[in-house]
Amino acid sequence: MLSKPLVGITADSTETGSHRAHVVVDKYISAVVEGADALALVVPALGAMQSSAALVDALDGLVFTGSLSNVEPHHYGGAPSTPGTLHDRARDATTLPLMRAAIGAGVPVLAICRGFQEMNVVFGGTLDQRVHEVDGRHDHRENRSASLDVQYGPSHVVRLAPGGVLHALMGGLDEAWVNSLHTQGVAELAPGLAVEAVAPDGLIEAVRVEGAHAFALGVQWHPEWRHASDPLSTGIFRAFGEACRARREGRCARPART
Repeated sequence: MLSKPLVGITADSTETGSHRAHVVVDKYISAVVEGADALALVVPALGAMQSSAALVDALDGLVFTGSLSNVEPHHYGGAPSTPGTLHDRARDATTLPLMRAAIGAGVPVLAICRGFQEMNVVFGGTLDQRVHEVDGRHDHRENRSASLDVQYGPSHVVRLAPGGVLHALMGGLDEAWVNSLHTQGVAELAPGLAVEAVAPDGLIEAVRVEGAHAFALGVQWHPEWRHASDPLSTGIFRAFGEACRARREGRCARPART
């Protein structure tokens, strides 16, 4: 019997040399193992080759990671992407049905950056593919020529929704500083999602799933980067880990199937 909850971390499908590979960046794994105090399991981007229901049944939580790729716009009725935009069809085929199944089954979910955008798409929302080209929006992209500490450093404040999950994690504070490393963002918010945080330009930066049976939070920024030192990031992973432990304890308390 496992002593800690088992958390799946979604992988990107890519190539290593001439071989297909499934990749998760270390920062997500470290945040799950250390910040959520859980066991980490990479979920490969295999689409229908692996049953979403079977994965949900095996896991105590799921982290939907950020990525250099974007959700293909046909999933939300968007216009074709600008030439050169990176997509990952295998990831879309894995994460979109998996997120639906996980939230429906009461599996705790933390969705980050691309994962946050996937959450909006899963529930019927749309995305702006190039936020910096939308009237009234700021440029939320990072400077990729800068060091990682600069790229992932505090970029702007977000206003936290009163009474929300993040507002409570911050002890009732109304604002928090976050990093910003994204080109796409929420255009139309999906039904069933409640706003948790908003950027100064009005862009939605965090949501929760209303009526979810367990923790179901999506954030546009990257709390995994400084999960041990930033109060909001620490709080997010601790709360997620607690939800995963609660699911594990509930599963262990159920009578064995015969």
